[in-house]
Amino acid sequence: MSEWGLPLGLELAQPLWLLLLLPVAGWAWLSWRRASGANRGGEATGMVLNHPALPLAAVGRLPAPSLRRPVLLRGLAFALLVLALAQPRQVGDWITPPPEGRDMALLIDTSLTMSIRDFRQGDLEVERMTVLKDTLSRFIEGRSGDRFGVIVFGSEVATLTPPTFDRAHAVAQIQRLQVGMAGPDTALGDALGMALKQVRTRRLRPAVILVSDGADNNAGTLTPAESLAVARQAGVAIHTLQFGSDPFAAGRVARLGSNPAEPDPQPDLIDLARLSRGQHFAIASADDVERVIRAIGQLEPTLSRPAQHRQVREGYWMLLALAALILVWARWLGLRQST
Repeated sequence: MSEWGLPLGLELAQPLWLLLLLPVAGWAWLSWRRASGANRGGEATGMVLNHPALPLAAVGRLPAPSLRRPVLLRGLAFALLVLALAQPRQVGDWITPPPEGRDMALLIDTSLTMSIRDFRQGDLEVERMTVLKDTLSRFIEGRSGDRFGVIVFGSEVATLTPPTFDRAHAVAQIQRLQVGMAGPDTALGDALGMALKQVRTRRLRPAVILVSDGADNNAGTLTPAESLAVARQAGVAIHTLQFGSDPFAAGRVARLGSNPAEPDPQPDLIDLARLSRGQHFAIASADDVERVIRAIGQLEPTLSRPAQHRQVREGYWMLLALAALILVWARWLGLRQST
């Protein structure tokens, strides 16, 4: 509160309208003088009270009604209308706009290898899928302004939700994940192709978060190398999260009939991240979750926009309402004095 008892931040949005107070004051002064002259004339003549039933001696004079009160009320009402035009308002704090994010496609491996229990939470052994749900849910909840899409892949590829600003919905889709819901194999190339079709570039480049255990691509029509070429051309970064510390964990599909001496022409998770200017993360324990969330947040920051608007409480409507009441009062006094 200010020293005059007025709220801090009180201002006039259109102060030039206050210049109209000068003609309003001139009109009020002239009307006041006219009303004063009329009252003086009325006091000289007075109002004669004459009735046939009264004797002549009882005839008296009543003072003429004052015309100055309606003039005073109308002048006050017009002054309030001018103040309303000046738009008095109380200005508060700056309104911080939400950060501007990017499109992020969460590409999640639901093949059978995600059911391996090689993680520990406290004294309990848990599946990779359990840690995956917790990691992605916390990641989504901590990033306002991003559009998240959820895609699962196994033998087939399925979109649970296209990119959306509804983070609660994206988290709900993450919690619905089940091992094997898209088939037992790994169609990694098709999954990347689906993600690249859904994300779009805004002011910030889109990104793909690929979550897998590193199992080889053994299904689908597109190869990871083909999808990687599209990602590089579109400028989409692929960040890979590899769950599980043992690449030869039980349940992984082995490649038969391949020559061990011949290098694999298809990029693995590390290559996908490196060649698309992304980052590869190995999640070997539940303690790695916080580290990964912070690292991706630094790699793909949101854009903080400057505040351009402030909280405003308009006060013109109270002045308009008060002016209307005063005008009605002045009109009522005029009608009463004329009768």
